[in-house]
Amino acid sequence: MLIPEEKLEARIKEIGRKISEDYAGREILIVCVLRGGVFFACELAKHITVPVRMDFMSVSSYEDGTESLGRVKILKDLDENLEGRDVLIVEDIVDSGNTLHKLMRVLEVRRPASLKLCTMLDKPERRTVEIPVDYTCFEIPDAFVVGYGLDYAQKYRNLPYIGVLDLGEGI
Repeated sequence: MLIPEEKLEARIKEIGRKISEDYAGREILIVCVLRGGVFFACELAKHITVPVRMDFMSVSSYEDGTESLGRVKILKDLDENLEGRDVLIVEDIVDSGNTLHKLMRVLEVRRPASLKLCTMLDKPERRTVEIPVDYTCFEIPDAFVVGYGLDYAQKYRNLPYIGVLDLGEGI
């Protein structure tokens, strides 16, 4: 176990309060990056006190493995129009930054009033592309993690904590 459930919940509440302060008097459109981000986005939204709308986008770069393939594929695009809106991308983890770099470029073209990024976990030592992360719950070491939405081959998402997966255990 890397981050227990209680510590996750407390930090998510804290980030929700900070986002609420930063967006006081405005409405946020949360763009949840599926599938891993849904657990975090739903919990985070409960702790944001300004008006929130949510939309979902599915982007893939892993294809059931542990290493990003360097390609990004949009599997599900947004339903909401972003023009003139305050958009907060909510992601489970920022690793190399490649996926989010591509996603942010796609969303910037849609002319939002603002575009910020909130992540549950950040692995800055793995970054290959510079990404502006505005809200981070936890910086973690370079380990393959699962739980709270994060998976390995679609398994372990439902763990209520963040754990390190030992890939040598014959998964």
